[in-house]
Amino acid sequence: MSIVSYQLIGNIGVIQLNNPPVNALSKALRQGVQHAIKTAQSDSSQALVLICEGRTFIAGADISEFGQPPLEPSLRDMLNSIETSSKPVVAAIHGTALGGGFETALACHYRCALASAKIGLPEVKLGLLPGAGGTQRVPRLTGVEAALNLITSGRPIAAARAEALGLIDRLVEGDLLEAALTYARQLVSEAAPLRRVRNIEIDAASIPAGLFENYRKKLARRARGQIAPMHIVDCVEAAVNLPMGQGLKLERERFMQCMQSTQSCAMRHLFFAERQAARVDGIEKNTPTRPIGSVGIIGGGTMGGGIAMNFANAGIPVTLLEINQQALERGLTLVEKNYAITVSKGKLSAAQKEQCLSLIQGTTDYADLAETDLVIEAVFEDLGIKKQVFKKLDEVCKAGAILATNTSYQDVNLIAAATQRPADVIGLHFFSPANVMRLMEVVRADKTSDEVIATTMKMAKTIKKVAVLSRVCYGFIGNRMLRHYAREAQLCLIEGSSPQQIDTVMQDWGMAMGPLAVGDLAGLDISYNARKALSVEQKGDPRTYCIPDALVEMGRLGQKSGAGYYNYDPQTRARSNDEAVMQLVRDKAAEHGIERREIPDEEIVNRLIFALINEGAKLLEEGIAQRASDIDVVYASGYGFPVARGGPMHYANTVGLEKIYSTLCRYYEQTDKDYWRPAALLEELATTGKQF
Repeated sequence: MSIVSYQLIGNIGVIQLNNPPVNALSKALRQGVQHAIKTAQSDSSQALVLICEGRTFIAGADISEFGQPPLEPSLRDMLNSIETSSKPVVAAIHGTALGGGFETALACHYRCALASAKIGLPEVKLGLLPGAGGTQRVPRLTGVEAALNLITSGRPIAAARAEALGLIDRLVEGDLLEAALTYARQLVSEAAPLRRVRNIEIDAASIPAGLFENYRKKLARRARGQIAPMHIVDCVEAAVNLPMGQGLKLERERFMQCMQSTQSCAMRHLFFAERQAARVDGIEKNTPTRPIGSVGIIGGGTMGGGIAMNFANAGIPVTLLEINQQALERGLTLVEKNYAITVSKGKLSAAQKEQCLSLIQGTTDYADLAETDLVIEAVFEDLGIKKQVFKKLDEVCKAGAILATNTSYQDVNLIAAATQRPADVIGLHFFSPANVMRLMEVVRADKTSDEVIATTMKMAKTIKKVAVLSRVCYGFIGNRMLRHYAREAQLCLIEGSSPQQIDTVMQDWGMAMGPLAVGDLAGLDISYNARKALSVEQKGDPRTYCIPDALVEMGRLGQKSGAGYYNYDPQTRARSNDEAVMQLVRDKAAEHGIERREIPDEEIVNRLIFALINEGAKLLEEGIAQRASDIDVVYASGYGFPVARGGPMHYANTVGLEKIYSTLCRYYEQTDKDYWRPAALLEELATTGKQF
């Protein structure tokens, strides 16, 4: 059966697309649409309807063609056929019309949509810009500022919002085909004009002075060095100042620049890496999964409450257990406060908030978890306490219930051993704030069953998390690597840098925050208290923690105390440098016999990032991480690593493993520290000319 069919229904020609699962713009689909449009020009139709079968309108490009030589007809050729049709073409939208799918709708003369539909141009999330007229047609319909907001964010919008912006002409109800036919017949009866978006002109005098320059400044802060958003601004500005043909030419040039850039390569790598991360090596697709119809959470603190919100948002009932009624009420109040913040930001309606809250019930009795399908422990990072919790769960939970620990670094095997059902125990490491952060490390213990792993990976999608599988080690993937990144930040500081230099260099490089500012945000006392439980040998080199320990002992805990590595304004939280901190740094350097020196910015970046890469290679050697791309997903989704660099392991490939290997060898020779010894896998790949 052809993926594009054409038929006459009365005086309306209907072009029907059926390219499952998402009607992607494959070569065959483009050919089919072009042929149908050509056929319709000489038949008895008076208008055309472009509609899709299945669950969605055209949801975008065919990802199997990514990175391949262009195949004719191009999307631009197909859109030109639609726009130059001598008969009105009506796009009938349901599901999602994204990227090239929405650009197809924009090339039509009229657009109708079900109220449940969404439209958007998400190309910027792949380091690209709309390459088939999106930057030229959208501002002609919505105005410049709305177009910039839509295209540079990459976020889809609801059909009602699209109608208000002028991107959709009519919202319809009921059967989409019947509604679209009725709309097309009305257009014919009214002799509606062939309304080609390309013929709309934008009055340059209507654009506020400085709009484009101000938008570029805003993006410079928000997009952190990404080139695609800046190119989008240039293209939208061209829609104001240039004829359509020249604007399309510029758009195509900028699209190709983005496509050929290392940034887009990195972001497309992450796009595929996220999908690959969901696949677990050695577990068949048909592995049975268990139903998750109810969830219990032990611990109603910030983390436990955030985890509860994930399930309530997905419509899954939650029972939140605390040690006493006072703690429980405090936890439930915190959840309600978080929902109120979400409502205030317009991300949730008041009715949706109440619906979610109704799904979260509290208890102080473990017996109320007896019939729960999944229980997640989110108590203090204390192995003894966690083992006590799991022993109790083992006694009260039904057979087949999945028992999960939200530990950041504890040994899941030891936790599982506290039960008589280790096959049902798994680690689910949520990231804080759990109701916001997308990443979830799924930690596979030695005896965790395939069924439990398959169930939790599936469940992650339900609650809209990006799940990455890890085996058991201290800190799993993310935190184990982070220790080495943090080590080098501390060593750069004591050897000659300032907090401001380190944080500025790393943020300019693309990190969401600098490492020392992150410490202030999290609270320096957290890691200080964790270190107190370690032996001198476990703590490691005192040069790597003497400064933060001294800050805590001075009462400088970070933002919450108004001072850490920086001083913080009590109202605005704006930070400023403090000479007292630099004096402490100099004193500690002298105490440890370190002669401070000027450290170049490039050295700071290389030491921090190459330390991540080397430890990532060791994780792959040991089989802790399934694949290098999984490590990239962890760092891009959970640690603020710049998506435009694709994650640490992809970045290593971009830099060249030979360069990284030789740099590590030099650091090892200079310091004689075992942590700089290159991982065996990295050495092997570098010396054989291979990549991660």
